[in-house]
Amino acid sequence: MKILVAEDDPVSRTILVRAVEKLGHECVAASDGEEAWEKYRKTPDLDVIISDWMMPGMDGAELCRRVRDDGREDYVHFIFLTALSDREHLLEGLEAGADDYLTKPLDRAELQVRLKSAARIRELYRNLEQKNAELEQLKDEFFRQARRDSLTGLGNRRRLEEDLELLQGQAERYGYSYCVALCDVDFFKSYNDHYGHPRGDRVLKTVARVLRESCRRGDAVYRYGGEEFLVVLPGQSLKSAALAAERMRAAVEGLAIPHEAREAPRVVTISAGVAPLPVGRRADVEEVLGAADSALYAAKRSGRNRVCVHGRGRDA
Repeated sequence: MKILVAEDDPVSRTILVRAVEKLGHECVAASDGEEAWEKYRKTPDLDVIISDWMMPGMDGAELCRRVRDDGREDYVHFIFLTALSDREHLLEGLEAGADDYLTKPLDRAELQVRLKSAARIRELYRNLEQKNAELEQLKDEFFRQARRDSLTGLGNRRRLEEDLELLQGQAERYGYSYCVALCDVDFFKSYNDHYGHPRGDRVLKTVARVLRESCRRGDAVYRYGGEEFLVVLPGQSLKSAALAAERMRAAVEGLAIPHEAREAPRVVTISAGVAPLPVGRRADVEEVLGAADSALYAAKRSGRNRVCVHGRGRDA
């Protein structure tokens, strides 16, 4: 271990340093509390501090309190040196944050026992820190998984709701705008019935990939439910959003995935409904999604494999 020794008496400091080094540890020595504090701050990989109680400038108790208040992630084991006549200071030292104590004059066997105990405690802290880090990683992974659709890898409804809430807040505070495109795989039920669910799942994964690849940076695609996908288009006008949705529709049709269970074109296609955040008045997320759903319904009603824009009643 790397051990900082804080002792203002030169003879006692020398004896302690040599005893620590003979036990196989690396030693850093300080002649008073202020020097010990500076060396502590400059030694990030410190394991143990052995500090005298009475020192000029800064005593051992103050040094211990500063170490505990420092906020260093790696825990440093603190041992007080105290004479037999100073036992009344022991409780105060423990309250300051000390872990253990050694009595003067120094007993090397006692020092060895205290340092072995410190090494075990340090190992426990390291293991605990590692476990905590692993738990944090698992927590982050669970958080991501809970917001990701397991089939397509896209954000799910929960992620969509969180992102739209954030986007809506930015729209209300800063005047940002956004559009959404609600896309639906045409005749997907008949595709599943004809080809089976495994191939249907592959189609959904492929459509998800194409939608994601067709987006510009800053846009986001979510699995809205079943065979529906929602594309969020921040900062786009209704016209540019409709063009983006048309580009996505054409990309899916261009895959030419066979779909014999429908009329021409006998390939997998999507329909899309595009809606903007209304300008000039307050509107919530549900209103925007409802408008996109209405536009999607218009696209389906007018023949599918097309993009409709809310309020126009015609293809984009």
